[in-house]
Amino acid sequence: MGYDIERFINPVDDDFKCSICLAVLENPLATPCGHVFCANCVLPWVVDHSTCPLKCGKFSAKELNNVLPLRNLILKLDIRCDNFHRGCLKVCKIAMLDQHLEECDRRPVKCTNKGCQKVLDTKDQLTHETMDCEFRPAGVCDKGCGLPVPVKDAEEHSCVKALLAHVASIQVKLSSQERNLKKNSARHSKREKSLLAQIACFQNEIQMQALRYQKKMNECQAEIEYLSSLATLERRVSLLHGSVNGMHL
Repeated sequence: MGYDIERFINPVDDDFKCSICLAVLENPLATPCGHVFCANCVLPWVVDHSTCPLKCGKFSAKELNNVLPLRNLILKLDIRCDNFHRGCLKVCKIAMLDQHLEECDRRPVKCTNKGCQKVLDTKDQLTHETMDCEFRPAGVCDKGCGLPVPVKDAEEHSCVKALLAHVASIQVKLSSQERNLKKNSARHSKREKSLLAQIACFQNEIQMQALRYQKKMNECQAEIEYLSSLATLERRVSLLHGSVNGMHL
């Protein structure tokens, strides 16, 4: 595919356009019959049909030729950035486009916080991920589970629910790994014993981790019951102390 016409500041001569994609030629290749097309447009056609797309004659892909003088002229054309729809106002020569794209602050990037699906401009990525994203980590839970807590869950965080969700997530990953390992085992029978050993290792690991999390949950529950009993005892002592003071009066 060539460069979209709408990206050019000035009108582009028809001789610079591909007859297949109708865009401005990118890496132009000439057929033996003299027609010129984008490399990505003409190569698949010739490989499949062994003819010119304009039905001029038969030839093979190795008979296509680079048109360097035409390519050099096209590289001097002014073009808008790939990200102009995202707000980039940069206009440069096609020859300099790749260099600009590496530096363009409107380049789309996906938020790296787990659970966030937002696609951002590069210039906004750091602010979003560290200050605005509701999936950014608020810290590590200090109530017993020790798991990372996203901002959106900070106020309603439950160690028990978080641990159950974490274990479930690990089990999903394990199941996915197990399926992949079984597929690989079917394709590579010589590695079957090794792969099954890895599955057993993963299963043992998840079981051990589940036991550790269960122990933590039991400890959290015991702590809650202890604090509840302590509060009840304190209320009884307070009531008893009040009764004794009343008798002295």
